Amino acid sequence: MPGLNRNLHAREIARMSLALLNAIKHFRIRHRRDEHLKLRIGIHTGSVCAGVVGLKTPRYCFFGDTVNTTSRMESNGLPLKIHVSQQTKDVLDHFRTFDVELRGQVEMKGRDHRQRTGWLERRQTPHHPDLHP
Repeated sequence: MPGLNRNLHAREIARMSLALLNAIKHFRIRHRRDEHLKLRIGIHTGSVCAGVVGLKTPRYCFFGDTVNTTSRMESNGLPLKIHVSQQTKDVLDHFRTFDVELRGQVEMKGRDHRQRTGWLERRQTPHHPDLHP
């Protein structure tokens, strides 16, 4: 069972997402040299259920509203952007190292309300060498 890490999960997912976007800028599609990958990333924070599913080809899966909302964040996003929910922004704000630009209210399919979202733009470099938030 994975260990609990409080709110560090959001920081690690944000860092990984920024690294992925940076990495694909230099990736070339071998048979389509003039085209670039256009990755879309969605991040949402909340509780999930997880477990192994299947007998023939078992796999570890996540379930729940958080998973569905994360999928909606990605599908309502834009290429080469990281779309984050208000819940994720609130967690990232505690680290004071991420810049999130407000996108505004977005209609989410399957939801009966609009959701406030933003774009994760970058991670600021800590000013003090001993700080690693």
